Amino acid sequence: MQFEVGHIYHIYNQGNNRQPIFFEREHYLFFLQKMRAYLLPYSDILAYCLMPNHFHVMVEVKSTESGGATLSRTPTNMASSQSDSLNRSIGILLASYTRAINKQQNRSGSLFRPKTKAECLTKPEGITPSFYRTSVGTIINTHHAETHYPQVCFNYIHQNPVKAGFVNQAEGWEFSSCRDVCGIRHGTLIAKGRISELRLIAE
Repeated sequence: MQFEVGHIYHIYNQGNNRQPIFFEREHYLFFLQKMRAYLLPYSDILAYCLMPNHFHVMVEVKSTESGGATLSRTPTNMASSQSDSLNRSIGILLASYTRAINKQQNRSGSLFRPKTKAECLTKPEGITPSFYRTSVGTIINTHHAETHYPQVCFNYIHQNPVKAGFVNQAEGWEFSSCRDVCGIRHGTLIAKGRISELRLIAE
């Protein structure tokens, strides 16, 4: 995965052979603790959803330093800084979670698919184009893709439990950021101020 400061990414992975990665409520909460420890030093978390056999996280990269110093979002910094520190941190997050679950569940081997995916949502012609299918077809906005894709992804992530039939409304799923965005819950994992600045709205 390639990350650049100032850009927004959709990061996702699923269980090996689509197997479950969360077996009980405490596992979801444990993974969220890992996200706080390993993602927040490098990024603002804008949205997330943990599903029984996969996860989605939407982040805005703010740092390439291991100390987590925030860099300004100027065009120069946005274009020139690349990070493999976030890559390493994501790898540690998944590996440490896997070790803990394997020990508790008395299992062995890989829990996740070998490659975690990351799509850049604010540089659609550069790193990775992002297109999402909806009930009305594939949504593409070629004129303002850098602002359109983040909103589409934001909605896509929160609607996952609804599409899977687990809940009737997105805010009904405990293990996503939708409740925090809607003000039902007051969690501190997501960057509510930045979400407001980007005018992202849960629909």
